[in-house]
Amino acid sequence: MPITRRQALLSGGIAAVGSFAAFGSPAGSSAPKAEPMGLELACLTDFEPAAKARMPLPAWEYINGAAADELTVRWNREAYQNIRLKPNVLVDVSAIDTSILLFGKKLAFPILLAPTAYHKLVHPDGELATVRGAGRAAATLIASSFATTTIEEMTAAASGPIWFQLYLQRDRAFTRDLVQRAEAAGCGALCVTVDSPVAGPRNREDRISFDLPPGMDKANLRKLDTSRVTFSDSDRRPADRSIYSADANPAATWKDVEWLRSFAKVPVLLKGVLNPDDGDRAVQSGASGVIVSNHGGRDLDTAPATIEALPLVVDKIAGRVPVLVDGGIRRGTDVLKALALGAKAVLIGRPYVYGLSVAGEAGVARVVEILRAELEMAMGLTGRPTIASIDRSVIWV
Repeated sequence: MPITRRQALLSGGIAAVGSFAAFGSPAGSSAPKAEPMGLELACLTDFEPAAKARMPLPAWEYINGAAADELTVRWNREAYQNIRLKPNVLVDVSAIDTSILLFGKKLAFPILLAPTAYHKLVHPDGELATVRGAGRAAATLIASSFATTTIEEMTAAASGPIWFQLYLQRDRAFTRDLVQRAEAAGCGALCVTVDSPVAGPRNREDRISFDLPPGMDKANLRKLDTSRVTFSDSDRRPADRSIYSADANPAATWKDVEWLRSFAKVPVLLKGVLNPDDGDRAVQSGASGVIVSNHGGRDLDTAPATIEALPLVVDKIAGRVPVLVDGGIRRGTDVLKALALGAKAVLIGRPYVYGLSVAGEAGVARVVEILRAELEMAMGLTGRPTIASIDRSVIWV
Protein backbone atom coordinates (compact mmCIF):
# COMPACT_ATOMS: atom_id res chain seq x y z
CA MET A 1 0.00 0.00 0.00
CA PRO A 2 1.33 3.49 -0.83
CA ILE A 3 2.22 5.55 2.22
CA THR A 4 1.17 9.13 2.79
CA ARG A 5 3.57 11.97 3.50
CA ARG A 6 2.12 12.28 6.99
CA GLN A 7 2.71 8.58 7.66
CA ALA A 8 6.30 8.92 6.50
CA LEU A 9 6.93 11.90 8.74
CA LEU A 10 5.29 10.42 11.81
CA SER A 11 6.70 6.89 11.55
CA GLY A 12 9.82 7.53 13.65
CA GLY A 13 10.61 6.22 17.09
CA ILE A 14 13.31 6.38 19.75
CA ALA A 15 16.56 4.45 19.66
CA ALA A 16 19.39 4.74 22.14
CA VAL A 17 22.74 5.78 20.76
CA GLY A 18 25.88 4.30 22.31
CA SER A 19 28.70 6.30 23.82
CA PHE A 20 31.54 4.98 21.62
CA ALA A 21 34.11 5.93 24.23
CA ALA A 22 36.88 4.29 22.20
CA PHE A 23 36.35 6.88 19.48
CA GLY A 24 36.25 10.03 21.59
CA SER A 25 34.02 13.07 21.17
CA PRO A 26 31.26 13.48 18.58
CA ALA A 27 31.98 15.38 15.39
CA GLY A 28 29.45 18.09 16.30
CA SER A 29 29.97 20.77 18.90
CA SER A 30 27.78 18.90 21.36
CA ALA A 31 26.21 15.47 21.74
CA PRO A 32 22.46 15.81 22.33
CA LYS A 33 20.54 13.09 24.12
CA ALA A 34 18.69 10.62 21.95
CA GLU A 35 15.19 12.00 21.49
CA PRO A 36 12.10 11.08 19.47
CA MET A 37 12.40 12.02 15.82
CA GLY A 38 10.21 15.02 15.26
CA LEU A 39 8.84 16.82 12.24
CA GLU A 40 12.06 18.82 12.02
CA LEU A 41 13.57 15.71 10.38
CA ALA A 42 11.39 16.23 7.34
CA CYS A 43 13.78 15.26 4.55
CA LEU A 44 16.95 13.23 4.04
CA THR A 45 19.29 16.20 4.28
CA ASP A 46 17.93 16.98 7.76
CA PHE A 47 19.48 13.75 9.01
CA GLU A 48 23.04 14.75 8.09
CA PRO A 49 23.62 17.48 10.72
CA ALA A 50 21.70 15.44 13.29
CA ALA A 51 24.02 12.50 12.63
CA LYS A 52 27.13 14.67 12.77
CA ALA A 53 26.13 15.82 16.25
CA ARG A 54 25.99 12.22 17.44
CA MET A 55 28.81 10.46 15.63
CA PRO A 56 32.34 10.26 17.02
CA LEU A 57 34.67 12.32 14.84
CA PRO A 58 36.56 9.35 13.27
CA ALA A 59 33.25 7.71 12.32
CA TRP A 60 32.01 10.94 10.76
CA GLU A 61 35.20 11.46 8.76
CA TYR A 62 35.13 7.88 7.51
CA ILE A 63 31.47 7.84 6.49
CA ASN A 64 31.12 11.38 5.18
CA GLY A 65 34.54 11.66 3.57
CA ALA A 66 35.49 11.04 -0.03
CA ALA A 67 38.60 10.96 -2.19
CA ALA A 68 41.14 13.76 -2.66
CA ASP A 69 39.41 17.13 -3.17
CA GLU A 70 35.98 15.50 -2.88
CA LEU A 71 34.81 16.90 -6.21
CA THR A 72 33.06 13.80 -7.50
CA VAL A 73 31.00 13.36 -4.35
CA ARG A 74 29.85 16.97 -4.70
CA TRP A 75 29.14 16.55 -8.41
CA ASN A 76 26.94 13.54 -7.66
CA ARG A 77 24.56 15.82 -5.83
CA GLU A 78 24.87 18.88 -8.06
CA ALA A 79 24.18 16.90 -11.23
CA TYR A 80 20.74 15.91 -9.96
CA GLN A 81 20.00 19.49 -8.97
CA ASN A 82 20.81 20.66 -12.49
CA ILE A 83 18.28 18.34 -14.15
CA ARG A 84 14.85 19.89 -14.64
CA LEU A 85 11.55 18.02 -14.79
CA LYS A 86 8.75 18.41 -17.34
CA PRO A 87 5.31 17.85 -15.74
CA ASN A 88 2.17 16.61 -17.45
CA VAL A 89 -1.13 17.88 -16.04
CA LEU A 90 -4.65 16.44 -15.97
CA VAL A 91 -3.43 12.87 -15.75
CA ASP A 92 -5.26 10.48 -13.44
CA VAL A 93 -2.83 9.93 -10.56
CA SER A 94 -5.42 8.85 -8.01
CA ALA A 95 -3.63 5.49 -7.66
CA ILE A 96 0.18 5.66 -7.73
CA ASP A 97 2.02 2.35 -8.03
CA THR A 98 5.76 2.33 -7.25
CA SER A 99 6.25 -1.43 -7.49
CA ILE A 100 8.79 -3.02 -9.81
CA LEU A 101 9.84 -6.52 -10.83
CA LEU A 102 13.57 -7.17 -10.42
CA PHE A 103 15.15 -10.56 -11.05
CA GLY A 104 11.74 -12.17 -10.83
CA LYS A 105 10.92 -10.61 -7.45
CA LYS A 106 8.34 -7.90 -6.86
CA LEU A 107 9.66 -4.94 -4.88
CA ALA A 108 7.30 -2.36 -3.39
CA PHE A 109 9.44 0.50 -4.68
CA PRO A 110 12.67 0.98 -6.66
CA ILE A 111 14.85 2.12 -3.73
CA LEU A 112 17.48 -0.23 -2.28
CA LEU A 113 19.97 0.27 0.55
CA ALA A 114 23.52 0.26 -0.83
CA PRO A 115 26.31 -1.69 0.87
CA THR A 116 28.04 0.45 3.49
CA ALA A 117 30.70 -0.67 5.95
CA TYR A 118 31.11 -0.69 9.72
CA HIS A 119 27.65 0.15 11.06
CA LYS A 120 28.76 -0.37 14.66
CA LEU A 121 30.77 2.82 14.26
CA VAL A 122 27.53 4.78 14.46
CA HIS A 123 25.15 2.60 16.49
CA PRO A 124 25.79 -0.13 19.08
CA ASP A 125 23.46 -2.59 17.34
CA GLY A 126 25.22 -2.00 14.04
CA GLU A 127 23.93 -3.91 11.04
CA LEU A 128 21.25 -5.67 13.08
CA ALA A 129 19.50 -2.32 13.56
CA THR A 130 19.92 -1.61 9.87
CA VAL A 131 18.38 -4.95 8.93
CA ARG A 132 15.42 -4.35 11.21
CA GLY A 133 14.94 -0.82 9.85
CA ALA A 134 15.05 -2.05 6.26
CA GLY A 135 12.44 -4.66 7.13
CA ARG A 136 10.17 -2.06 8.70
CA ALA A 137 10.33 -0.01 5.51
CA ALA A 138 10.05 -3.05 3.17
CA ALA A 139 13.38 -2.13 1.57
CA THR A 140 15.97 -4.48 0.08
CA LEU A 141 19.28 -4.21 1.92
CA ILE A 142 22.63 -5.02 0.30
CA ALA A 143 24.90 -6.26 3.08
CA SER A 144 28.55 -5.21 2.93
CA SER A 145 31.48 -7.61 2.98
CA PHE A 146 32.94 -5.10 5.46
CA ALA A 147 30.02 -5.34 7.87
CA THR A 148 30.74 -5.56 11.58
CA THR A 149 28.12 -8.32 11.78
CA THR A 150 28.18 -11.63 9.91
CA ILE A 151 25.87 -12.23 7.00
CA GLU A 152 24.31 -15.15 8.86
CA GLU A 153 23.41 -12.92 11.81
CA MET A 154 22.00 -10.28 9.48
CA THR A 155 19.76 -12.63 7.50
CA ALA A 156 18.55 -14.26 10.73
CA ALA A 157 17.29 -10.85 11.88
CA ALA A 158 15.80 -9.91 8.51
CA SER A 159 12.13 -9.64 7.63
CA GLY A 160 12.81 -8.55 4.06
CA PRO A 161 15.13 -9.33 1.16
CA ILE A 162 18.91 -9.10 1.58
CA TRP A 163 21.59 -9.13 -1.13
CA PHE A 164 25.33 -9.45 -0.51
CA GLN A 165 28.17 -7.21 -1.68
CA LEU A 166 31.42 -8.95 -2.54
CA TYR A 167 35.03 -7.96 -3.11
CA LEU A 168 36.86 -10.56 -5.17
CA GLN A 169 39.71 -11.91 -3.06
CA ARG A 170 43.09 -13.21 -4.13
CA ASP A 171 42.12 -16.43 -2.36
CA ARG A 172 39.56 -17.98 -4.70
CA ALA A 173 38.68 -20.71 -2.22
CA PHE A 174 37.77 -18.06 0.36
CA THR A 175 35.76 -16.10 -2.22
CA ARG A 176 33.82 -19.21 -3.21
CA ASP A 177 33.16 -20.03 0.44
CA LEU A 178 31.93 -16.50 1.15
CA VAL A 179 29.58 -16.62 -1.84
CA GLN A 180 28.21 -19.96 -0.73
CA ARG A 181 27.77 -18.65 2.82
CA ALA A 182 25.76 -15.71 1.49
CA GLU A 183 23.62 -17.97 -0.69
CA ALA A 184 23.04 -20.43 2.15
CA ALA A 185 22.00 -17.54 4.39
CA GLY A 186 19.33 -16.58 1.86
CA CYS A 187 20.85 -13.63 0.01
CA GLY A 188 18.98 -13.07 -3.23
CA ALA A 189 21.78 -11.56 -5.32
CA LEU A 190 25.50 -10.77 -5.31
CA CYS A 191 26.83 -7.28 -5.98
CA VAL A 192 30.50 -7.46 -6.93
CA THR A 193 32.35 -4.19 -6.38
CA VAL A 194 34.67 -3.78 -9.36
CA ASP A 195 35.82 -0.16 -9.11
CA SER A 196 38.33 -0.44 -6.26
CA PRO A 197 41.42 -2.40 -7.38
CA VAL A 198 43.49 0.11 -5.40
CA ALA A 199 42.65 2.60 -2.69
CA GLY A 200 41.88 6.22 -3.47
CA PRO A 201 43.45 9.11 -1.54
CA ARG A 202 41.21 9.27 1.53
CA ASN A 203 42.76 12.41 2.99
CA ARG A 204 40.23 12.76 5.80
CA GLU A 205 41.00 9.23 6.98
CA ASP A 206 44.76 9.80 6.65
CA ARG A 207 44.67 12.96 8.76
CA ILE A 208 43.05 11.13 11.67
CA SER A 209 44.83 7.78 11.10
CA PHE A 210 41.47 6.06 10.84
CA ASP A 211 41.22 2.50 12.07
CA LEU A 212 38.50 0.39 13.61
CA PRO A 213 38.35 0.69 17.40
CA PRO A 214 38.97 -2.36 19.58
CA GLY A 215 36.16 -4.89 19.45
CA MET A 216 35.12 -4.14 15.87
CA ASP A 217 36.21 -6.07 12.80
CA LYS A 218 35.19 -7.15 9.32
CA ALA A 219 33.04 -9.98 10.60
CA ASN A 220 32.59 -11.71 7.24
CA LEU A 221 36.33 -11.82 6.58
CA ARG A 222 37.50 -13.29 9.88
CA LYS A 223 38.79 -16.47 8.25
CA LEU A 224 40.61 -14.65 5.43
CA ASP A 225 44.36 -15.23 5.71
CA THR A 226 46.16 -12.06 4.61
CA SER A 227 49.47 -12.94 6.28
CA ARG A 228 51.06 -13.94 2.97
CA VAL A 229 49.89 -10.85 1.07
CA THR A 230 52.95 -8.69 0.36
CA PHE A 231 53.65 -5.71 -1.87
CA SER A 232 56.87 -4.57 -3.46
CA ASP A 233 58.55 -1.28 -2.58
CA SER A 234 57.37 0.14 -5.90
CA ASP A 235 53.80 -0.28 -4.70
CA ARG A 236 54.28 2.11 -1.80
CA ARG A 237 53.28 5.71 -1.34
CA PRO A 238 55.87 8.21 -0.09
CA ALA A 239 54.35 7.79 3.37
CA ASP A 240 55.12 4.06 3.13
CA ARG A 241 51.47 3.17 2.92
CA SER A 242 50.41 0.68 0.26
CA ILE A 243 47.89 1.71 -2.34
CA TYR A 244 46.62 -1.87 -2.17
CA SER A 245 44.32 -3.53 0.32
CA ALA A 246 45.02 -6.94 1.80
CA ASP A 247 41.35 -7.89 1.45
CA ALA A 248 40.82 -7.03 -2.23
CA ASN A 249 42.36 -8.33 -5.45
CA PRO A 250 44.04 -5.77 -7.73
CA ALA A 251 44.73 -8.53 -10.25
CA ALA A 252 41.04 -9.32 -10.81
CA THR A 253 39.90 -9.37 -14.45
CA TRP A 254 36.83 -10.24 -16.48
CA LYS A 255 37.88 -13.88 -16.22
CA ASP A 256 37.18 -13.67 -12.49
CA VAL A 257 33.64 -12.53 -13.24
CA GLU A 258 33.19 -15.49 -15.58
CA TRP A 259 34.60 -17.78 -12.89
CA LEU A 260 32.18 -16.38 -10.30
CA ARG A 261 29.26 -16.83 -12.67
CA SER A 262 30.26 -20.47 -13.17
CA PHE A 263 29.16 -21.44 -9.66
CA ALA A 264 26.99 -18.60 -8.28
CA LYS A 265 23.37 -19.66 -7.95
CA VAL A 266 21.92 -16.15 -7.64
CA PRO A 267 22.07 -13.10 -9.95
CA VAL A 268 25.47 -11.41 -10.08
CA LEU A 269 25.58 -7.64 -10.54
CA LEU A 270 28.74 -5.63 -11.15
CA LYS A 271 28.86 -2.48 -9.02
CA GLY A 272 31.09 0.42 -10.02
CA VAL A 273 30.56 0.73 -13.77
CA LEU A 274 30.82 4.20 -15.34
CA ASN A 275 32.32 3.46 -18.75
CA PRO A 276 29.66 2.32 -21.26
CA ASP A 277 32.13 -0.13 -22.81
CA ASP A 278 32.55 -1.75 -19.40
CA GLY A 279 28.77 -2.10 -19.23
CA ASP A 280 28.78 -3.93 -22.54
CA ARG A 281 31.63 -6.17 -21.40
CA ALA A 282 29.77 -6.92 -18.16
CA VAL A 283 26.85 -8.34 -20.12
CA GLN A 284 29.20 -10.37 -22.31
CA SER A 285 30.84 -11.80 -19.18
CA GLY A 286 27.52 -13.06 -17.89
CA ALA A 287 26.61 -10.37 -15.37
CA SER A 288 22.92 -10.34 -14.48
CA GLY A 289 22.92 -6.58 -13.92
CA VAL A 290 25.06 -3.47 -13.64
CA ILE A 291 25.16 -0.79 -10.96
CA VAL A 292 26.37 2.57 -12.23
CA SER A 293 28.45 3.85 -9.33
CA ASN A 294 31.55 5.91 -8.56
CA HIS A 295 31.80 4.48 -5.04
CA GLY A 296 30.21 7.59 -3.58
CA GLY A 297 33.21 9.62 -4.77
CA ARG A 298 35.44 7.69 -2.36
CA ASP A 299 38.05 6.39 -4.83
CA LEU A 300 38.66 8.17 -8.16
CA ASP A 301 38.08 11.88 -7.69
CA THR A 302 36.97 13.88 -10.78
CA ALA A 303 35.16 10.85 -12.19
CA PRO A 304 31.77 12.00 -13.52
CA ALA A 305 28.57 12.08 -11.53
CA THR A 306 26.73 8.79 -11.82
CA ILE A 307 23.53 10.37 -13.17
CA GLU A 308 25.62 11.76 -16.07
CA ALA A 309 27.09 8.34 -16.83
CA LEU A 310 23.80 6.49 -16.42
CA PRO A 311 22.14 7.19 -19.79
CA LEU A 312 25.34 6.33 -21.66
CA VAL A 313 25.58 2.95 -19.92
CA VAL A 314 21.85 2.33 -20.37
CA ASP A 315 22.07 3.00 -24.11
CA LYS A 316 25.06 0.69 -24.48
CA ILE A 317 23.43 -2.16 -22.58
CA ALA A 318 20.20 -1.64 -24.53
CA GLY A 319 17.90 -3.52 -22.20
CA ARG A 320 19.89 -6.76 -22.03
CA VAL A 321 20.18 -6.60 -18.22
CA PRO A 322 18.81 -4.24 -15.56
CA VAL A 323 20.86 -1.12 -14.79
CA LEU A 324 20.78 0.37 -11.29
CA VAL A 325 22.46 3.56 -10.05
CA ASP A 326 23.68 5.09 -6.80
CA GLY A 327 25.39 8.30 -5.70
CA GLY A 328 23.95 11.64 -4.62
CA ILE A 329 20.29 10.65 -4.30
CA ARG A 330 18.61 12.76 -1.62
CA ARG A 331 15.13 13.52 -2.96
CA GLY A 332 12.21 11.69 -4.52
CA THR A 333 12.70 13.84 -7.60
CA ASP A 334 16.24 12.39 -7.85
CA VAL A 335 14.77 8.89 -7.92
CA LEU A 336 12.33 9.95 -10.62
CA LYS A 337 15.15 11.45 -12.71
CA ALA A 338 17.25 8.28 -12.42
CA LEU A 339 14.32 6.12 -13.50
CA ALA A 340 13.59 8.50 -16.38
CA LEU A 341 17.17 8.12 -17.60
CA GLY A 342 16.94 4.36 -17.65
CA ALA A 343 17.68 3.04 -14.16
CA LYS A 344 15.59 0.09 -13.04
CA ALA A 345 16.15 1.08 -9.40
CA VAL A 346 18.36 3.31 -7.25
CA LEU A 347 20.55 2.75 -4.19
CA ILE A 348 21.09 5.10 -1.27
CA GLY A 349 24.04 4.86 1.12
CA ARG A 350 25.05 7.69 3.43
CA PRO A 351 21.45 8.88 4.12
CA TYR A 352 20.35 5.67 5.79
CA VAL A 353 23.61 5.50 7.77
CA TYR A 354 22.78 8.98 9.07
CA GLY A 355 19.34 7.66 10.01
CA LEU A 356 20.95 4.71 11.79
CA SER A 357 23.12 7.09 13.81
CA VAL A 358 20.23 9.35 14.77
CA ALA A 359 17.66 6.73 15.78
CA GLY A 360 18.74 3.19 15.01
CA GLU A 361 16.30 1.00 13.13
CA ALA A 362 13.59 3.67 13.32
CA GLY A 363 15.95 6.15 11.68
CA VAL A 364 16.75 3.76 8.84
CA ALA A 365 13.07 3.12 8.23
CA ARG A 366 12.23 6.81 8.41
CA VAL A 367 14.80 7.73 5.75
CA VAL A 368 13.40 5.13 3.35
CA GLU A 369 9.80 6.08 4.02
CA ILE A 370 10.43 9.78 3.44
CA LEU A 371 12.20 9.09 0.14
CA ARG A 372 9.45 6.73 -0.98
CA ALA A 373 6.76 9.29 -0.14
CA GLU A 374 8.67 11.97 -2.06
CA LEU A 375 8.91 9.65 -5.07
CA GLU A 376 5.14 9.20 -5.00
CA MET A 377 4.71 12.97 -4.84
CA ALA A 378 7.07 13.50 -7.77
CA MET A 379 5.23 10.86 -9.82
CA GLY A 380 1.88 12.48 -9.07
CA LEU A 381 3.11 15.98 -9.87
CA THR A 382 4.61 14.92 -13.21
CA GLY A 383 1.63 12.80 -14.26
CA ARG A 384 3.35 9.42 -13.96
CA PRO A 385 1.10 7.03 -12.01
CA THR A 386 3.28 3.94 -12.52
CA ILE A 387 6.99 3.21 -12.79
CA ALA A 388 6.42 1.98 -16.35
CA SER A 389 5.04 5.41 -17.29
CA ILE A 390 8.33 7.12 -16.38
CA ASP A 391 10.59 7.72 -19.37
CA ARG A 392 12.97 10.37 -20.71
CA SER A 393 10.07 12.60 -21.74
CA VAL A 394 9.79 13.65 -18.07
CA ILE A 395 13.17 15.39 -18.36
CA TRP A 396 13.04 19.03 -19.48
CA VAL A 397 15.48 19.52 -22.36
